[in-house]
Amino acid sequence: MRARVMSLFAALLLTVMLVPGAAAVGANNSPPPPAAVPSAAVLAQGDSTEGTEEPEEAAESLRGSIRGPDRQPIPGLTIRVTQDDAEIGTATTDDNGQWEVPLPGPGTYSVSLDPAELPEGVAPRAEGGETVTGVVVRPGANQGVIFQLAAGDSEGGGASTGPSFLDRFIQLTVEGIKFGAIIAITAVGLSLVFGTTRLINFAHGEFVTFGAVMAFFLSVSPLNLPLLVAALIAMLLTAALAGLLDLAVWRPMRHKSAGLIQQFIVAIGLALVIRHVLLVLFGSRRRGYDQYNVQTAMDLGLFRITPRDLAVTLIAFAIMALVAFMLQRTRIGKAMRAVNDNVDLASASGINVERVVLMVWVLGGALAGIGGVMLGVTQTVFTDMGFQLLLLMFAAVILGGLGSAYGAMIGALVIGLVAQYSTLWFPSSLQNMWALLVMILVLLFRPQGILGRRERVG
Repeated sequence: MRARVMSLFAALLLTVMLVPGAAAVGANNSPPPPAAVPSAAVLAQGDSTEGTEEPEEAAESLRGSIRGPDRQPIPGLTIRVTQDDAEIGTATTDDNGQWEVPLPGPGTYSVSLDPAELPEGVAPRAEGGETVTGVVVRPGANQGVIFQLAAGDSEGGGASTGPSFLDRFIQLTVEGIKFGAIIAITAVGLSLVFGTTRLINFAHGEFVTFGAVMAFFLSVSPLNLPLLVAALIAMLLTAALAGLLDLAVWRPMRHKSAGLIQQFIVAIGLALVIRHVLLVLFGSRRRGYDQYNVQTAMDLGLFRITPRDLAVTLIAFAIMALVAFMLQRTRIGKAMRAVNDNVDLASASGINVERVVLMVWVLGGALAGIGGVMLGVTQTVFTDMGFQLLLLMFAAVILGGLGSAYGAMIGALVIGLVAQYSTLWFPSSLQNMWALLVMILVLLFRPQGILGRRERVG
């Protein structure tokens, strides 16, 4: 088991170094992680407003999305961009709190807002926080800018009061459970595929993106389907894609006794192909689902949550319960667990292993597709969203126990909570780093993971 884990880490590290576009979550042109700190007012996103026709390869620009401490967008704010004390341009935040200012070229810029325009009780978190200086824009970049806002006196020029440590802890617990539930939905399929085929499916992140993108296309003109209907259809389309890949690629490779390293390389190639096809079809812009874009957070006493986030969390747990019931009570679920435990013994017992493996791929694709829609609802849809979530999915699978669906669920919740709790003391851009560090520490003392079994090697 220890040798397997070390091989997995080595392969992941090599892939991250080689695959183009493997940007960190806190990189300049990437949006923040799905569940940011609730008191952080501005989450830099690259969303484009609906109905605008812009070339995909646009010139340099600065952009952002301004939200208050309650995570609600703040429209009507004037954003001013300067360079060497010369004004470059201004923009006004729209109903979604979004703004964008085109730039004459790459360089270093300053971005500011007028604190007097902020709603009552909202102010920059730190003194002078209304101005962000030293924003470096590279050639061809659409750079995001973050303003940190908090509850306070906007006329006083600084935040006088804010949520207590306990309030933030409770709120982050809710955010961590929501984030972990989304990771769990996507990681279960990855764990089942590994358990039945021993394949590290690096294209699983692209299944997440595929589901989110398909739901977006189905929910906009000309179809204009309700998002719930679009999500169900996208889930079926992702399941079909995963099944077709098993029939067309993985099953022939298994019949030819292809090694796991060869299959892993093919999985990387498929991931790149799917990602770039989606990039051509969807574009590089980040977009949101209009039907659930702006909602007012509900105050439930101990914490605040939007109806959208509450629905996503409850649906995610309901899906996990259905998967657990299927694995424990249905014939196909029992067959999946049998193949997971011992392929040869399951085959000798009369189980059609290839049929079970196909069903595992279909189930994993469906879960990844619906998980992608949930991730797109809670943040935005973009072509790298699945890849950015992939390392957290791997972390959840390894932490919970390789091949264990229940372990993946528990590991995902741990990853989500640790990622959010870390923002109490450290910048939110580092939250995924701490989650991966916890995974490493657990594996040092329990290499088989939380629910994994000890195995003899050699």
